[in-house]
Amino acid sequence: MIRPWSRRVFLSALALGARAGDRNLVIPSEARRFRDPATEFDLLRLTDPSHGAAVLPRAPLRAISSKGNFLLYSSDRSGSMQIYRMDVKSGESRQWTEADALDPHSVSLSADERTVFYVDGDSLISSGKKTRTEYTVENGWQSAGGFSLADDGSMAALIERRSGRNRLRIIRLPQGPASSIFEAPEPAQYVRFRPRHSQLVYNSSGSLTLVSPDGRGSRRVQTAAGMAGDALWSADGRALYYLCAPEGKKQIQLREHVPETGEDVLIGATTQFVSFARNADSTVFAGVSGSKAAPYVLLLVRSVHRELTLAEHKASAASNAVVVFSPNSQKLYINSDREGKLAIYAMALERFVEKTDLSALASRGQDQAESYGHVLKSHAKRLS
Repeated sequence: MIRPWSRRVFLSALALGARAGDRNLVIPSEARRFRDPATEFDLLRLTDPSHGAAVLPRAPLRAISSKGNFLLYSSDRSGSMQIYRMDVKSGESRQWTEADALDPHSVSLSADERTVFYVDGDSLISSGKKTRTEYTVENGWQSAGGFSLADDGSMAALIERRSGRNRLRIIRLPQGPASSIFEAPEPAQYVRFRPRHSQLVYNSSGSLTLVSPDGRGSRRVQTAAGMAGDALWSADGRALYYLCAPEGKKQIQLREHVPETGEDVLIGATTQFVSFARNADSTVFAGVSGSKAAPYVLLLVRSVHRELTLAEHKASAASNAVVVFSPNSQKLYINSDREGKLAIYAMALERFVEKTDLSALASRGQDQAESYGHVLKSHAKRLS
């Protein structure tokens, strides 16, 4: 007697039998719950590392929809690295692209969430109803990562290199001209477009530079003494949050800098953060610790300047781990190769962080939003 296939088995068979580059590829949910051995907090593993690596874009690239109902990630499970769209509720994923040489760290949703931008080889591609090439690196140069996309989708940035030279290119979208605003032997580590302002900041050799997209008004940001690391703008672009390694000290600080006033204040000392993410109103920050003795993901609470350990990341290198907040601050996504290959994990934050009121943020602005309710509940209060 032949037994009828269940829906799950049928979808699994389709996924296994699909050829690489098949945009109809559907991956059934691979979700599995377990407890983190270090904190005993619950984690939900969303992708199975035995089926291939899954790479989550790093902030400020947009991986999660504004309603939090789907997320983008890249995976090589089909035989080549491609972008997938995961339905957060069902856990099912669908292949989005048919890229030839996808850079999985260059993936971002557009502001209207109908298009995804990514770097394929030496070309910047947009894929929505149609797939088109927005920009191709000039002969003799090659893409060196560092992709960034302006919040309004009007510009993109890409770092390029050629025989000992590095340059930062600003690309006008759609399919507009490109220009260089930085070129030197030392590379730019990243570029961050400033929300609601015609400016951007980039990091080269531990120094931050603020400049207009046309290259005018370039000036060094007067940060605290030490090497600047990862940086993110506030949602309204008023303040720049950055990691700083002070001179002569074995610590990493998270600091806030306001370009218009020059004010630069300490948010808190961290457990050796190498990268971080902020929630929508910048009241809490999640960080990836680079400490070998404490390979953790931690929540830094702004109001009390203290950390809460959430889970182990146990990544082979801390730089491989990524943390991203859901738009409403109720979930943290963690990307780590703690099980051998990169996989995506999710952790509920309802016990620690109040839900972010996005409509209040839009109407009141960032300054009021930062005083909007103290996001910590009873657990965070115990930290103080």
